[in-house]
Amino acid sequence: MATGYSFKCLQTLFLFVLIQNGLYNMEYENKLPESKYECLLFDVDDTLYPLSSGLSVECTKNIKEYMVDRLDIEESKVPEMCARLYTDYGTTMAGLRALGYDFDHDDYHRFVHGRLPYEYLQPDAYLRSLLNSLPIRKVIFSNANEAHVAEVLGRLGLEDCFDDVICFETLNTQNQTTDAPIPTTSVVGDSLEPVGLVPTSPIVCKPSENAFQLAFKMANINPHETLFFDDSIRNIQTAKLTGLSTVLVGSSQRKSGVDYALESIHNIKEALPELGELVNKSKDVRKIAIETPVEA
Repeated sequence: MATGYSFKCLQTLFLFVLIQNGLYNMEYENKLPESKYECLLFDVDDTLYPLSSGLSVECTKNIKEYMVDRLDIEESKVPEMCARLYTDYGTTMAGLRALGYDFDHDDYHRFVHGRLPYEYLQPDAYLRSLLNSLPIRKVIFSNANEAHVAEVLGRLGLEDCFDDVICFETLNTQNQTTDAPIPTTSVVGDSLEPVGLVPTSPIVCKPSENAFQLAFKMANINPHETLFFDDSIRNIQTAKLTGLSTVLVGSSQRKSGVDYALESIHNIKEALPELGELVNKSKDVRKIAIETPVEA
């Protein structure tokens, strides 16, 4: 899904205006934003909105209810099982499938996400302005299904802020091969070292490296020129192993594998001065183009 108006197109438009009016020179070229990042890659839940919204709590309740009502799992075992599967597999859904539970994926998503109180989320005008001011390609990378991602982005007023969306459906096509075992890691000094594997799941999702590699291929992403935002430390640590620069959202504490840590996604400019500078340069370039008249 490609919805954003790319900055390269804006650059071309600005240069056309300047050239048409005989005003283009190296001074204007030097004003065009430059960055070591060609892409910003974002998780959705508890990243683009805070955990305090309460939506994730409701999602967990729905998952537990699904496990009891649809899969006939003993209710007393569900809380611990749900938490363990999420930790081991990145999503409880992936863990359930790894254990051999067979269920319809669409039915699961309707039950878990379709009943969420999305009214908990309100339009975020500040984040919308911030994202639109960053002259870099922006891509969503979520384990959730497409309908949930679309609903969240719509509620936040961010539906047209991203150039592409990688989600459950794009990672789990009918002809998708089974995901590789997920490596677990431990901290050795300041580095991450693999220490073992968890059993495989037919569901492809973060934090498996396979999910990241598929996302890179599908969205044409160079991980070495991409900044990744997520609230999950396991996702962040795998991301770091793939070559991504990483931003842990929801905490100010840097851990192994974390390049930057933000209490809130709103703090991008303050925590990453380079992106703040890009915003300022982008405004300068747009001001030049807007103030330059076009004579037909």
